[in-house]
Amino acid sequence: MTKLQFTFSPAVAEALAAGDPLVALESTIITHGMPFPANLETARAVEDVVRANGAVPATIALIDGDIHVGLDDARLERLARAQGVAKASGRDLAALMVRRGTAGTTVSATMRIAALAGIDIFATGGVGGVHRGAGETFDVSADLTELGQTGTTVVCAGVKSILDIPKTLEYIETQRVPVVAYGSEDFPAFFTRSSGLKADHSLSSPEEIARLMIAHASLGSGTGILIANPIPEADALSPDFIDATIADAVREAEARGISRKEVTPFLLQRINELSQGRSLAANIALVKNNAALAARMAEAHAKLKRAG
Repeated sequence: MTKLQFTFSPAVAEALAAGDPLVALESTIITHGMPFPANLETARAVEDVVRANGAVPATIALIDGDIHVGLDDARLERLARAQGVAKASGRDLAALMVRRGTAGTTVSATMRIAALAGIDIFATGGVGGVHRGAGETFDVSADLTELGQTGTTVVCAGVKSILDIPKTLEYIETQRVPVVAYGSEDFPAFFTRSSGLKADHSLSSPEEIARLMIAHASLGSGTGILIANPIPEADALSPDFIDATIADAVREAEARGISRKEVTPFLLQRINELSQGRSLAANIALVKNNAALAARMAEAHAKLKRAG
């Protein structure tokens, strides 16, 4: 293995060659984020949302050691049904490739692969961040450092509310990453529309964000951009309800000694159980909402690049 090679789906390869709008999608939401069959249904629905809003979806995953950029339905279902597959951040990719492993890609791994593949925009649910109690554990997601060194624009519903959001925003600032709230002055908190904190900047159209991307790239900073897109109001959860549910799940994780990569999947599953499925419904809604915005951004960005 001397040269990095990707396996592109025909639709993604065609879009790349033509300069058509593309949106990268992660695969840990399939392998670790939701139970079957909700994970498969969501993966299909998110891809359909991207197509309906004018772009080509490029779901990214590692399958038998090969990096796939764009998955056919059979591979989507294989990932959705798979048991015991890895959760790959950027640092894990090379080792898993050598071992011919299969993995869902996290935000950091998907960002890196998207950038290498020539895809500028990536839609996800929420990015990782500084975990609660990080002063003792030093548990900070690789998503944040990847944002600081990889020029991918990431559309999310803010930082997962299981994390320490103020410290996460401070860390992102240190990484020189622009944080832009879409259509709001507030930075969203995944399940809720506001974290109680203000975003650095606010923009209100995909075209404005596309112009921001062009201007940011021309400055040569080398960082990504974080677009925080609030969950639709109809799908948002009550802050008091979800905060209490998260607190119960965090206490349980601590009591069971769950740490590192296992924390986020455990918390999301336990929060879904404690909320009687309400958090999963909100998660699906916000991912679709982010995919729609990302696709409209990709279309506006592609037009700007063609215009020169």
